[in-house]
Order: sequence, then structure tokens, then C-alpha cells
Amino acid sequence: MTSLLNLDALRNAEVKTDPFPYFTVDESILPGAVKDVIRDFPPIRDGGSFNLDDVKYGPHFDRLLKCLDTPEFRKILCDKFDVNVMDLPMMITLRGYSRQKDGRIHTDSKTKVLTILIYLNEDWTAETGKLRILRSKDNMNDYVAEINPGPGSLLAFKVTDNGWHGYPAFEGKRQSIQINFLTGGAASSKHKFFHGLSAKLKKLRRKGNDDEY
Repeated sequence: MTSLLNLDALRNAEVKTDPFPYFTVDESILPGAVKDVIRDFPPIRDGGSFNLDDVKYGPHFDRLLKCLDTPEFRKILCDKFDVNVMDLPMMITLRGYSRQKDGRIHTDSKTKVLTILIYLNEDWTAETGKLRILRSKDNMNDYVAEINPGPGSLLAFKVTDNGWHGYPAFEGKRQSIQINFLTGGAASSKHKFFHGLSAKLKKLRRKGNDDEY
């Protein structure tokens, strides 16, 4: 199966280390595929994160999900961040609607090794709602990068104690995929996990309001 991911762009992306290791790609999905993937994104009209079994999505989105659990994608992340995620459980959750209270400054939990966000909005004209890489926990305006959540834009980062991020409040449609590689003992039965490359499935329930992207 030909990947829908723009693997060359991912391989060539520069990892920045200030204030923590991360990289961005403006077009992480091949240009000829991104519109179909966005069209097949599940309709989510409520705030919070959703697990894959809680929503219905089309074949192009399903194909993108399969492209995420491949040796090629995992190897790129291993090389970029100098961590071995080839056999770590991978959790995928979705967001489709941002509330005014979302986007608050936070760091990810220590059960997460890497976080990858792929935004799937047709365009983004709003001034707010853009994710920021922050230097501190108490100043949304002290940022080193701002990611426009447009069609296929991607942010990947290594989870660290100082990995502060968030976005200025926005209310409305804001679609994204969140991929987390977890420490070996972090998997629980309430999420869907892709264990290594075997894609073993477990029963999901709706995810609570965890990290806000």
C-alpha cells in the first residue's frame, strides 16, 4: 500500500531543540490525498477527545490511520528523536470541536514518550486556535513557534518536563488526530492501541478531556 503520508517531507524536517525537541511539517499528507482524508474525517460536534471506536469515518481516513502504524513512520520518529518507538503501544484519539476552555497551557503526561498532531481542517483563517510551542507555563505569548492547524499540518515533539504548549482560545470546528507513543506499562483497556506493528485492537470508550490540542 502506497503511503498517504509525505514521508520525504517528514524525513527532511529539521528537529529544533529550543525549548524542547520538536519538528513541524506543513504538508504531512500527500497533496493529492489530503482533501479526501479531510472529507472522510468523522463528524465530531462536541468538545473533548474521542476514541476511534466512538466515531464513524470513511475509507480515505481509515487508510491514513493504517499509514501511521508502519515501520517507515515509526523509523522516522526513532531517527528524529533518538528514541526507540518501534514496539511501543501507539494510541490514537481525535478532536473535532474546540471550546473556549480548551487550549490551556500544559505539558503531556509522563506515560507518553512522543506526541504527534496532524491537523485536518480545509483551511484556517482564524487568528486564534493556532498551537504554540511555549517557553513557560504561564505566558501564552512567550512562544518560539506557532502551528497553523490547516490541511495536513503536523507537529511532533518529545514529551519532556518543560514541554509547555497550548493555543489562544478558539470556539468552533477544529479537527485533529493525536498520536501518542506510550511507555510500555501505560496501555489500558479503555483505549485502542497499535502494539508494535501488529495493530492489536482493544475495546474503547469515550476518552475524557486529557491533553488539549
